Amino acid sequence: MGRDSFHPRRGSLGYYPRARASRWVPRIKSWLQEDVVRIQGFAGYKAGMTHGIFIDNYKNSPTYGEEIMIPLTIIDTPPLRVFGIRVYIRENGFLRTLTEVYAKDLDKDLARVFTLPKNLDEKVIEKRLEDIYSKLDEIEQIRVLVSTQPRLTSLGKKKPDVMEYLVSGKKEDAFNYAKSVLGKEIRVKDVFNVGDYVDVIAVTKGKGFQSVVKRFGVKLLPHKARKGRRKIGTMGPEEPHCVLWTVPRHGQMGFHKRTEYNKRIMFIGENGFTVKGGIPHYGVIKGDYILLAGSVPGAVKRLIRIRPAIRKPKVIPDMPKLVYISQESKQGV
Repeated sequence: MGRDSFHPRRGSLGYYPRARASRWVPRIKSWLQEDVVRIQGFAGYKAGMTHGIFIDNYKNSPTYGEEIMIPLTIIDTPPLRVFGIRVYIRENGFLRTLTEVYAKDLDKDLARVFTLPKNLDEKVIEKRLEDIYSKLDEIEQIRVLVSTQPRLTSLGKKKPDVMEYLVSGKKEDAFNYAKSVLGKEIRVKDVFNVGDYVDVIAVTKGKGFQSVVKRFGVKLLPHKARKGRRKIGTMGPEEPHCVLWTVPRHGQMGFHKRTEYNKRIMFIGENGFTVKGGIPHYGVIKGDYILLAGSVPGAVKRLIRIRPAIRKPKVIPDMPKLVYISQESKQGV
């Protein structure tokens, strides 16, 4: 058969429906179950990419002991501010919010997201915390409500992104930890270490309304095909009298929530980062940042949520030794 022969479809049916994500801030539905008391994740903004040179010390690698180049994604991670605690109970097999408590001095920028509660004095806060502590036996999960601080970045925006993270560990220890960080800032080094495997959750680049050729990789029809070439050859069989959902159709492409597993943290910086001429379309990182091996979904400036890996590799290689991180100009790349 010639170059127009049939081939397997390139669009996976495991990602249906291919609709636009409903929120800029992606939700995390699965958490790592561990006894360590810590917040199960962090968040930052995608700044761009660079590359680094490392000495490969994975013994089974063909480049063992040699210098290798690794693409790195730069994520700007200013401190997260913990502005509340939310607890859940299990009711009829589902999680339901039992109650929540907010910090006393809330960031004024949070008013851009929701109406700030009034009459928050220390007595009210202490009373709610005592009520939560008295019901620890029936509480299923303890989570902290956090907000990003985009004013500490080069984004040029003021509205923070609000999300929640699970606090792992025994209930009493998790509650004491959440209580201790209420109203305070958490830095990325308080949650992750260099060499940790993490999962990345983000919303991919939006590509708008596309046809089946770009969306599913359908082959072009012969040049004599009736009414165009960039379409499918048939809508399906005569029976049943409907178009099956497995048939490639045109529609939204991109701007989907996606999770990529087992990205490794190669470096954690504290004093800012930039390249010659500034990171394209982003600028200069002013504070904390992390470098992840490989790429992550989403466009530059998009919110990236990070959690500890829930499918960690069985064999974890030693951390490659850092030799060089490129800060050369990325203009025109």
